[in-house]
Amino acid sequence: MIHRLGDLGGAAPPAFWLLLLACAYYVLMAARLTVIDVRHHLLPNRIIFPSYAVAGVLLLGAAALQPAAEPGGGAGLFAVPGLRVVAGGAALWLFYFLLRAVYPPGMGFGDVKLAGVLGLYLGFLGWGHVFAGTFAAFLFGGLWSVALLATRRGTLKSDIPFGPFMLAGAAAAMLLPAG
Repeated sequence: MIHRLGDLGGAAPPAFWLLLLACAYYVLMAARLTVIDVRHHLLPNRIIFPSYAVAGVLLLGAAALQPAAEPGGGAGLFAVPGLRVVAGGAALWLFYFLLRAVYPPGMGFGDVKLAGVLGLYLGFLGWGHVFAGTFAAFLFGGLWSVALLATRRGTLKSDIPFGPFMLAGAAAAMLLPAG
């Protein structure tokens, strides 16, 4: 996201400002959700549902106002930035929904709803970022779980809030250069 901001700074100032607002909103949303999920193991709808609208409007606006990609640089319909934003949100929501359907005790539905919002952000950057953010979330969550087990502060049956790792994984992927 940082690299895309730099690219848009001179080329498309309106897209730059919309993307900057989207990033600022992400930081606020992530901070609030992390605190709530750590304390209460809950990702409240009152934060997640408006995040779809805020992120969607800001990211779709930035996608519409950014300079057109060079001819021949796309990979079909989902190379169009606005469609990729929506498709990223839908794909990540569906992936987490399927994980929850396979093993409901392993993941709360708040994680599924949050995945759609994160997919909007990562979809703006590209499919590689969607995959990287998802992988990073599970990597961070797994490392935390191993640390809890190693220090005997948790067991294999301990409940761990996954939302903070999803948010951190998406944030880490947003720092990767667009490619």
